[in-house]
Amino acid sequence: MSDPLLVEAEPYAYAFDPRHTALLLIDMQRDFVEPGGFGETLGNDVSMLQQVIAPLRDVLDGARKAGMTVIHTREGHLPDLSDCPPAKLNRGAPSMRIGDPGPKGRILIRGEYGHDIIDELAPIEGEIVIDKPGKGAFYATDLAQVLQAGDIRSLIVTGVTTEVCVHTTVREANDRGYECLVLSDCVGSYFAEFQRYGLQMIAAQGGIFGWVAPSVNYLKALEARS
Repeated sequence: MSDPLLVEAEPYAYAFDPRHTALLLIDMQRDFVEPGGFGETLGNDVSMLQQVIAPLRDVLDGARKAGMTVIHTREGHLPDLSDCPPAKLNRGAPSMRIGDPGPKGRILIRGEYGHDIIDELAPIEGEIVIDKPGKGAFYATDLAQVLQAGDIRSLIVTGVTTEVCVHTTVREANDRGYECLVLSDCVGSYFAEFQRYGLQMIAAQGGIFGWVAPSVNYLKALEARS
């Protein structure tokens, strides 16, 4: 058995074995990331999320070259909204709601153009795509079974948004015993202060939910093995 790879991270070095590690890309969808999508209709600056694309592309390329398990998630709902609770559908006062017609098709509806992953990070053959109706990637999905079947013990977590779907997934993954490394420049928020505090909360108190590191540190460790 080879020694684990070490990533310089907060609060201390993160150790992982690529054979038992999955790269998780959370909700890098047109509805959240691109102009004209649901995120922008809520009044958000989508350029904040677009900053994630370039470093995440490098991380995705690295994972593919290393033969790691790659898992993409998409938040969205069935066309009849039967899996969307009224509390989620009706909350707030957005100009458009889930299921409404938008510039990229019905908002956050499975099968619509806006629901799908952006072209720069599109899954390739053999990569897993998990459709989730909630914020966390484990809720009402088969992610737990996928990880167990792949003998996955560690997760490299990326995607959007840091304080919502990323945090929800990391917290539950931590409770399930997974060692999570969140790549700080590969997760994004519409709000700079949420990004900063969200990352601090993950690594606080000796890594209460996991580890945080810039992608360059992770890639340096991954390339050292190759």
